[in-house]
Amino acid sequence: MTADDFLYSPELLQVDLETSTAKFNPKLTIDNPGEGMKIRPLAREDYDRGYLQLLAELTSVGDISREAWDKRFDEMKACKNTYLITVIEDTELHKIIGATTLVIEKKFIHECGKVGRVEDVVVSNNYRGRQLGKLAVGIMQPLAKKLGCYKVTLNCTDDMVKYYSGLGYKMEEGNANFMCLRL
Repeated sequence: MTADDFLYSPELLQVDLETSTAKFNPKLTIDNPGEGMKIRPLAREDYDRGYLQLLAELTSVGDISREAWDKRFDEMKACKNTYLITVIEDTELHKIIGATTLVIEKKFIHECGKVGRVEDVVVSNNYRGRQLGKLAVGIMQPLAKKLGCYKVTLNCTDDMVKYYSGLGYKMEEGNANFMCLRL
């Protein structure tokens, strides 16, 4: 694969994971996430590597044709350094087994600052217990910092608050509400 095949430049993943609040035991790194695993940006060909099936373990995906996939991939790629979907690939099976998304939101507040929003964190049921979810989320903090964000946020279900608290995320007093209006 060439750099053009990816949603964002693989060079952006050259971050210092030691600056993340997530800690690993045993130690994992971006270059060594575990035997037979690779961390990289989402690629166009991940349509054929099970990315959508992985997302279906998290939420409803629907029926997405290759044409719809390519169109959305191109739309996201055109918004440079805005949609950073990072995947974990089982290189022996050529299958996507983990993923997370960092969306960069540009603001006028905080001197035209940026906020990173972590979304769609998922690790395949067959690969849980290997710290891969922690690694996927842990990468987002130094990546967001590298891209100039002043904070990183995420929304989660009540039963996941303890997990994300263990990774350094906090419910801010007076600002810990998430509200939603489904359309």
